[in-house]
Amino acid sequence: MAIKTASVTLDGEGQRFTASVGSGHALILDDGNGDTGPRPAELIPLALAGCTAMDVISILRKKRQDVRGYRVETAGVQMEAHPNAFTQIDVTHIVTGVGVDPAAVARAIELSATKYCSVGATLSSGIVEIRHGYRLIDAETGAETSADVLVEGPGNAIATAAEA
Repeated sequence: MAIKTASVTLDGEGQRFTASVGSGHALILDDGNGDTGPRPAELIPLALAGCTAMDVISILRKKRQDVRGYRVETAGVQMEAHPNAFTQIDVTHIVTGVGVDPAAVARAIELSATKYCSVGATLSSGIVEIRHGYRLIDAETGAETSADVLVEGPGNAIATAAEA
């Protein structure tokens, strides 16, 4: 079982965060006011585009297709009301090449969508369990309090373990 880690750390007074992932890479996340990095929700269609692109180009290269250029575009539709969940993400693969077989492209996309792309599988599965908790550290004393926050889904907060 692989475990992927990520963290975000507040960077300043606004809603700018420095994001770090377990592989050691970092990027800036921000809201529309600061506008120094992508919004967190923009990373969902981006992650899907990147995941499927890596699968598809790998498969096309194994099939010895003469791909000269490749781009994946995504467009995600979010609900108007909070939590603004995505209800649809359209993925368009744009392949430029010489004599590229359309059947090979279609099969590569199908394999990515049904077998290889972990992001797509996660988004379409409905099986992800998200658990929330907190650690509260007093800046003066160093005293620490922690608890789990029990939820059933968006809009269904139950209680913290400390309250239950």
